[in-house]
Amino acid sequence: MVNWIWLFFIVIGFVVAALNGNIEAVTQAAFDGAKSGVTVCFGLISVLVFWMGMMRIAEDGGLLSKLARLLQPAVRFLFPSVPKNHPAIGYIMSNMSANILGLGNAATPMGIKAMQELQKLNGDKDTASTAMCTLLALNTSSITLIPTTLIAIRMNYNSVNPAEIVGTTLIATIISTAVAIFVDRWYRRSRSPIPPLKG
Repeated sequence: MVNWIWLFFIVIGFVVAALNGNIEAVTQAAFDGAKSGVTVCFGLISVLVFWMGMMRIAEDGGLLSKLARLLQPAVRFLFPSVPKNHPAIGYIMSNMSANILGLGNAATPMGIKAMQELQKLNGDKDTASTAMCTLLALNTSSITLIPTTLIAIRMNYNSVNPAEIVGTTLIATIISTAVAIFVDRWYRRSRSPIPPLKG
């Protein structure tokens, strides 16, 4: 569906430009957009490589394992249906750790692996389990201490103070995570079967 929407916008843009005799403006915009995209990508690559390297150092130095141990009680509370030593728990904690450090691109492979492991525990293979829904909600709304990608984009566009969004991002992600957990818990309770009346 999204492909059709984009195709519609592209065709309408060409038609309007042609009717107004401004077809060269569309061509120029396409080249400018491509140039801007490549510039932003190079900037993001350099910052992401730096932070991925920092994350590897943190992993080798034991920081990630300590962060994972700190997250373990929260993970046990949020994912009660997942057995304690199941591989999914490790992937979930790695995903959450990467998201907290603002490394969304590094978090994605861990999130995918966690989903694959959770699917193995899923009794109904055609419907997402409650644990899978919880992981998706947390991954989407995760608390972020350092918004690495956003800082990189702001640096590329010559922001005077690219890191000034750290405080507001932290507050916003704390609120979004709290809301995601609340809605997840509420939905679980509302969907749980009502026990039969005794007597």
